[in-house]
Amino acid sequence: MDASADGGSSLLRGLLALELLARAEGQDGLGVVDVARRLGVDKSQASRTLRALADHGLAERDAASRAYRLGPRVFAYAALVSERRLLRNAPPLLDRLIDALGERAHLTVLDGPMVLTLLSHSPAHAVQAAGWVGRTVPAYCSAAGRALLSDHNSAALRALLGGVELIRRGPNTPTSLDDIEERVREAAERGYAIAEEELEPGLVAAAAPVRRFDGRIVAAVNVSGPSFRFRDRLPEAGVEVARAAAQLSASLHDDGVAVTATRVVG
Repeated sequence: MDASADGGSSLLRGLLALELLARAEGQDGLGVVDVARRLGVDKSQASRTLRALADHGLAERDAASRAYRLGPRVFAYAALVSERRLLRNAPPLLDRLIDALGERAHLTVLDGPMVLTLLSHSPAHAVQAAGWVGRTVPAYCSAAGRALLSDHNSAALRALLGGVELIRRGPNTPTSLDDIEERVREAAERGYAIAEEELEPGLVAAAAPVRRFDGRIVAAVNVSGPSFRFRDRLPEAGVEVARAAAQLSASLHDDGVAVTATRVVG
């Protein structure tokens, strides 16, 4: 990977340097000398390249070690790409869930203490009583909410839900923060969440979290249906939504933060 052969291509050096920082992301960063040696350029060229990346937020320098790491703008760009891919790749997975379970399938995100539905697919036989897209429901009493909150510790849960009125919406709605915390913990350990008549009487659901390239939960896949025909299938539904969420997560991991500048070199 010799950038010096490219007669002063600062763009190429920048791309190659960015790739080096991405590959070293699990370490403590790289110093100017390390970058210069690996790029095959002199120290002054490497220093200028790294400073230019830092000026644009693509790299940052640790004040103590003086080593460079990926900057916040790289992760912001990767997050934007992940969001687009999330909406692009979710529909076929939702359709497969419908084929497997015969009930409505949704893609949701956390919106403060609420859950917002981004996509909703229904089986052909379903009666469309109300649209789900754009609808918000409380996170504290929904399977999707618990999936989206799976990584929240006690302090984070209480900070988010401490000011929320815990209205009993169904016969099994949790009505205390301790109860919510226990149900979130169980869902996290299981890998998927189940809610039985919490959001409303007669409605049951299963949901699992979707994670982007850095492991952060960015969405949930969930399936919901009437208790009388779907309650007994909730364990199966949990396995199916967890599988679908894992597949969707894997599609987001492909975005990553690594810069494929080596393809420019050929």
